[in-house]
Amino acid sequence: MKKISLVTFCLIALILPVNAATLSDALRQTYQNNLELKAERKNLEVQKEVLNISKSDFFPTLTLTGTKSIEDTNKLTNQNGTDASIANTNPMTSSIKLEQTLLDGSERGTKYEKSKLGLNLSEAQLIKKEQDVFMKAIEAYTGLILAYEKLNINEENVNLLQRQFEIDNGRLSRAQITATDLAQSQSSLSGAQAGYIGAQNSIITSKLAYENIIGPINSNEKLKKIYNSEVPLPPSLVDAKKISEQKSPDLIIAEIEYGQSELDVKIARSDLSPTAKLSLERSYTDDLSATYDEREKDVIQATVSWPFQFGGKNKSNINKNLQVKGMKKLLLENAFRNNTQGVTTAWSTLESSKSFLRAVQSQVKAAEIANEGISFEYESGLNRSTFDVLQSRSNLINAKINLAEAERNYLLAQYRLLKSVGLLNSEYLKLR
Repeated sequence: MKKISLVTFCLIALILPVNAATLSDALRQTYQNNLELKAERKNLEVQKEVLNISKSDFFPTLTLTGTKSIEDTNKLTNQNGTDASIANTNPMTSSIKLEQTLLDGSERGTKYEKSKLGLNLSEAQLIKKEQDVFMKAIEAYTGLILAYEKLNINEENVNLLQRQFEIDNGRLSRAQITATDLAQSQSSLSGAQAGYIGAQNSIITSKLAYENIIGPINSNEKLKKIYNSEVPLPPSLVDAKKISEQKSPDLIIAEIEYGQSELDVKIARSDLSPTAKLSLERSYTDDLSATYDEREKDVIQATVSWPFQFGGKNKSNINKNLQVKGMKKLLLENAFRNNTQGVTTAWSTLESSKSFLRAVQSQVKAAEIANEGISFEYESGLNRSTFDVLQSRSNLINAKINLAEAERNYLLAQYRLLKSVGLLNSEYLKLR
């Protein structure tokens, strides 16, 4: 038993030492260090550059060109067949061209609007990723606390059953109980020791999950257990639904994707529109030909084009985007339905977990009273069997474990409600 206590103490010292770390600390660490969140924030930066690329299409382009060629004429004849004089030239040309698109069937503007929606989409996807990662972090945080609580409960159970076995061994020597009673005590003790070993393994796996999502555990801090969320919850189901309609990242993503599909239709239609460009070019040529040495000229050019394609490619492209638009609209309607169902389910789960927690709290109190009374009657020789004591002890241990799990589930239900309405993000949790 001393060895078990020593191992427990080492685990406590390693995983849950002295200074308390709150759930907010763990979420802040997750926000700063989680690789999935870092990657999603990089994607947001990429979309900002995509927006800049779309914006640049409205500005004129400036092109600088330089060419150098070497000409070596081996034979040159006149029309009558006689040899003409050969004068090799090495022309060099440099030019600067300024070009501006004047008309493109609203393609540039539509693509720019789509890029702005793309940026909004990336922001919504970042919030969705934050919600998913923060929920995993909360599960890992509370999971490690639960594993530690189960270790304590199992250790306490082993200690009590060890003492019970020692008492029963003495009572057997005085012929107060039978060998069967002692075997029951020994069996319960062995089962408790097995449960204790399982609780130790659970701490190891829970710690690995914690470090994978949140990060390494500081050697001079422990995890502080809380029973209620550290941020306000929606006061009612009606309020929760209203908040979710504005904040749910799934709804926002579905709305943005539908908006992008509408713009894709406009872009496809713009392919059938005429385009107009205006350009101004100045060029300089040195050693132009055998007759001329230098040439400098300015060219102003206006170009109008109207594409016509045979085979129905453009029309098919428009039809394709119309079908995509219809699909995105259906997905948006489905997102609204799922959102209502998800919020209602999260609210119901929260209410049921609260009621279940109260019931388990009452169960623990009743089990403690029953175990204390039966143990006293057993030790006093008041017609209580070893089985009665062991059964009451088992009921108490199960009730305590159920209580620890119910407390965790109640806290998780609160944060799952926040996630369902779209508030489990770095801004609302005040992590930035």
